[in-house]
Amino acid sequence: MTNVKLDLIDLTKQYAPGIDPAVDKLNMQVDEGDLVALLGPSGCGKTTTLRMVAGLMDPSAGTIVVDGKDITRTPVHKRGMGMVFQSYALFPHMNVAENVAFGLQMRKIGKDQQKQRIDQALDMVQLGHLSQRPVKALSGGQQQRIALARALVVEPTLLLLDEPLSNLDAKLRETMRTEIRAIQQRTRATTLFVTHDQDEALDMADRIAIMNGGLIEQFGTPTEVYERPRTRFVAHFVGRANLFDATIGNATGRTAEGDTIYEFTVDGLGAGHAIGDAGLENSARTVLIRPHRVGIAASGESFTGESLQGTVETTSYTGDSFALSVRVGSHTISAESLTAGNRIPQRGDSVYVTWDVENALVIPEKVNG
Repeated sequence: MTNVKLDLIDLTKQYAPGIDPAVDKLNMQVDEGDLVALLGPSGCGKTTTLRMVAGLMDPSAGTIVVDGKDITRTPVHKRGMGMVFQSYALFPHMNVAENVAFGLQMRKIGKDQQKQRIDQALDMVQLGHLSQRPVKALSGGQQQRIALARALVVEPTLLLLDEPLSNLDAKLRETMRTEIRAIQQRTRATTLFVTHDQDEALDMADRIAIMNGGLIEQFGTPTEVYERPRTRFVAHFVGRANLFDATIGNATGRTAEGDTIYEFTVDGLGAGHAIGDAGLENSARTVLIRPHRVGIAASGESFTGESLQGTVETTSYTGDSFALSVRVGSHTISAESLTAGNRIPQRGDSVYVTWDVENALVIPEKVNG
């Protein structure tokens, strides 16, 4: 059985009476050694949650448990956590080694042990050769790694990352998220990572908490939240999506994986089949089809699966792939495909939009309820 490192129980933050809580009775468990991402739009409560865990903000209600110990009212300097901020919060008048040493000095670690742990932390982030360099002379990516080394050197009970990549350019962000994940896996530091970037969360996290309006809408692995979203918000926020308000009809069978196959109809679009949980018959739900799982067939071409006829409205070519918007009835369906070996349809072409039944999902959440 996996040990629970962090347990948040009914955690709540309300800034003033009469207004909606910024975090509302949030419950979540983070297992030892995992990296969990708090993902959501601005104002959803993810940074407020992180600051309460860190001790930088008092909760209005609820409990924070680390290693089985209630730390809800424990002062920040006694929680033993390491935190990396958006701004990195490095001391510009100190060199690299002095910045990394700061937390050890506050804990009154002996000089000999300080040096050993500083060397180990800088080697971990592959910057040992820069130990005497002023932090002002470092690149953004190097500063980010020094901030990470400073957080790790104190051997924290939890590593807390508050959008640490947001100040980097796109290419460096990709490189650094790979490096952070490699360091986290190497150290097995239990980590809570705040981000509004879905690609970061999908790439780095063991599990993702999708937050909206102070609540967790879904908590699961990257595969679960992308492939099997439980609400329309999650389907829309994580990845690109075609979402349709549908009337779900009868169940017509089951897939080999055990999903139920349903008939559905969408006003102004047409009818088709999709998979979902059991017990969704004769209800109003959302049907999800990811654009990269939508096929395009020209009139006269053979295809399998479900299909609807429409007209190409727009095309977009990006080298490796192309994207289309296809007008079907009163709806527009997005499709994406690789360019290799495929003719790119043009605006005005009549085409069939196709999909395999297992690539259309009935989302369990009821529409308008």
